[in-house]
Formats: sequence, structure tokens, C-alpha cells
Amino acid sequence: MSTLREFVSGLPKAELHVHHVGSASPRIVSELAARHPGTVPSDLDALREFFEFRDFAHFIEVYLAVVALVRTPEDVRYLTYEVGRELAEGQAVRYAELTCTPYTSVRPHEPGVGMAIEAYTEAIEDARVAVERDFGLVLRWIYDIPGESGLPAADATLDYALHHRPDALVGFGLGGPEIGVPRPQFQPHFDAARAAGLHSVPHAGETTGPQTVWDAVRLLGAERIGHGTSAAQDPALLEHLAEHGIALEVCPTSNVATRAVASLEEHPIGIFRDAGVTVTVHSDDPPMFGTTLNQEYEVAARLLDLDTAGVADLARASVHASFAEDDVRRRLLAEIDDYVAG
Repeated sequence: MSTLREFVSGLPKAELHVHHVGSASPRIVSELAARHPGTVPSDLDALREFFEFRDFAHFIEVYLAVVALVRTPEDVRYLTYEVGRELAEGQAVRYAELTCTPYTSVRPHEPGVGMAIEAYTEAIEDARVAVERDFGLVLRWIYDIPGESGLPAADATLDYALHHRPDALVGFGLGGPEIGVPRPQFQPHFDAARAAGLHSVPHAGETTGPQTVWDAVRLLGAERIGHGTSAAQDPALLEHLAEHGIALEVCPTSNVATRAVASLEEHPIGIFRDAGVTVTVHSDDPPMFGTTLNQEYEVAARLLDLDTAGVADLARASVHASFAEDDVRRRLLAEIDDYVAG
């Protein structure tokens, strides 16, 4: 391999923190906007300008505008299949846990607008099977609560996870804004999801302090933490995460784009690594932040001063932190080893 970029480009990877709707590239959004003319431009240049974020609140506004384009089961299937295509063909992703927010597509709070949860589930599962057949990418689902919609959304998302559970559902999460959305209120939902065998993977500590991460760990039983950026401020928390093997799903470019971190140079990923915390690297909402998983690996390599062997270890860390079945995990680890051996 002549360059780190070329090495990263072909390196088999697991993507554990990437959002279903947030993965919609300008190409995909353009198609959806053409199907449903209105608030989102279908012109690619106009879309790029539309995606330029000012802050986290503006990101949520843009994100929800794209969410509103996913209106029918056909839209869900198209989005899922095309996201799978781009992960596999463009990023060498072999396994992905895609964070889905069914509440925003079913929209039980808006009668006559959304789709039935059965139709949503059938659409993502149909696309999943086709993606694995056509691209060799194993997809699994994490259902997350949109925090901004409060307890009604949590109740509905838990119902979808327990009573309309798709075959590939592995985790239960919590996303959206953190400010004004305290984690403790969701403890009963996470207790019930965990009792049903789902893994706990809430976002925490992205735009709030380390107490949010403590709440996610102690009250929600988090096995991985989405972002966890502010954990760097609390040495006792870092020690706890390291001791208990709770991985941080780090998304550097996203953290800068949403102003969770002032700059890449100030990103705490090195603090996490030096504290012995398991670090995995992901893309979050890649087209919206103008990044890719490959670029996030390159950023991490620069910030952590990694050579190709260190980058390969990053890829292995994501596999080990995943909820993949044992045979899938073994196969992907072997594929990484074979790739490194050249």
C-alpha cells in the first residue's frame, strides 16, 4: 500500500454509529425530494448549501426536513438499499449497525401522515436481505428514541422494538438533542428493552457534560456510548468506562460540525485512548457532515498518530465492540487480517 489513504480505502470495516436517514447522500435526498416536492431542494448544488450547518440546533432542523421526505414504505426501502450500497461500495463496510428512528416515519402523533410500523419493518428487512445478497454487507438495526419527542416517542419506540421486532434488531438507543432531555426519564424503557435481549446504546455527553454519560451508564445500562465527548472532563468516568469495557463511538467530524468540539485538533479522542477506553470510529450522518467513514479513519489516524497497523487495530476494535453474531465477527476479523497481510 503506497499511502495510508489507499490502505484505509480498502480496509474491511464495521460501522456502528451511523444513522439511517442521516446517511442519505445528496444523490439519495435528490431522488426523495423529487418524489415529494416542497421544503427540500432536489438540485444537488442547492442541497449542498442546504446541508451547511450553523450549530447543533440547525443540524436537527435540517435532519428533520430530510426525515419528512421519507413518507412511504417505498421511500424507506429505497433509502435503506441505497445507503447499504454506498457503505459497501464506497467505504468497504462489511457489517453495519444502522440506527433507525421508526417513530419519525410511523408518526403516530400525526394520524394519516405516517405509515404502519408493519410496513416500515417489512421495508427495512426487505432492503437488508437485498443489500447482503447484492453487496455482501451484513446490516443490523438499532431502534432509537428521538429524544426531542419525549416520552410518547419512547413509549412508541419500545412498542415497535418489543411487539414488531424485525429479525435483525440488536440494539435500543436514544438520539436527538441532549439539552433539556434528561436521560433518567428513559430508564424504564431501557430496562424493558434490555430484558428483551436488546443491547443499550444511547447517545450521551455530546452536547452536555459528563453527568449525562454517567446517567447513560448507571441508569440506562449503556454497553456503548454514542459520542461521549464530555467524558474527557471526568477522570473517574474515563476509568469506569475503561474498567467495564464500555466503548465510545467517536465521530470526530460530526463533533466539530455540531460544535460539540471546537476543532479537530481539540478533539478528546487521544485522551480516551490514553485513559485505556475502547475507542471505535464512525461517521454518524456522513453526507450531512461532508465526510465518510474512510475520512474518519484518516482523521483518527492523524489525531492518534497511527500507522497502518494501528488503523487496522481501530477496525478490529469496532468488530469486537459490535453486536455481530460470532460467525460474522470471526469472518470479518479474518478478512481484516488477510487484508493487512496483503
